Parts: sequence; C-alpha cells; structure tokens
Amino acid sequence: MNMILFMMILSLALSITLTMLNFWLAQMTPDSEKLSPYECGFDPLGSARLPFSIRFFLVAILFLLFDLEIALLLPLPWATQLQTPTTTLTWTSALILLLTLGLAYEWTQGGLEWAE
Repeated sequence: MNMILFMMILSLALSITLTMLNFWLAQMTPDSEKLSPYECGFDPLGSARLPFSIRFFLVAILFLLFDLEIALLLPLPWATQLQTPTTTLTWTSALILLLTLGLAYEWTQGGLEWAE
C-alpha cells in the first residue's frame, strides 16, 4: 500500500514538475515573421497557383504502388509456414513479376525520364 501511494505521489510530482518546466521553456516573444502564415522566415514570392509538371504525380503514384508491394510482401515469411507454401510462393512470384513488368513498361515508355 505504501509503495503504491509513493509511486502515485512521485508520478504526480514529476508530472507537475514537467508541466512547469514546459511552461518555463516555452516562453516566446513572437515577431511579425513568426506570426505570418508561412512560418518559413521569408516573405512568399509569386503566386501559389503556378502549374507544375505531371511527372511529379507520376513519380508519387509509382512510389505508392511499390510501397504497397512491400506492404503486401511483409507477411511472406509467416505465410511460408502454412500448409501449402508453394501456393504462397506462386502468388508472391506472380505479384513481383506483374510489378516488374509494369516498371519495365513504364521505363521503356519514358515515364521515368525528367528531361523531355
């Protein structure tokens, strides 16, 4: 009982101390640049509505596609311990082959080239 009471008092004292330390360290004097909506230290130049290349979207989509592949292949070491590991390895090989063919197609079509 005494140990539980001691731990509760210690955790309460520690949390109060950390809260006071946080308020003491977080004192700030905001200036006009810090209060600006950009918070980057310099004034914004130009319009934010400028169009940019569609290749950025293409690279982002390709990244998501291959990131999803990794997420689908993560349970593979545990899936090989099932009753039919050959089925698991067949589906895995088919997935990797399909994504490799898609990457090769994208590469041959020039979708990964930055310069036109």
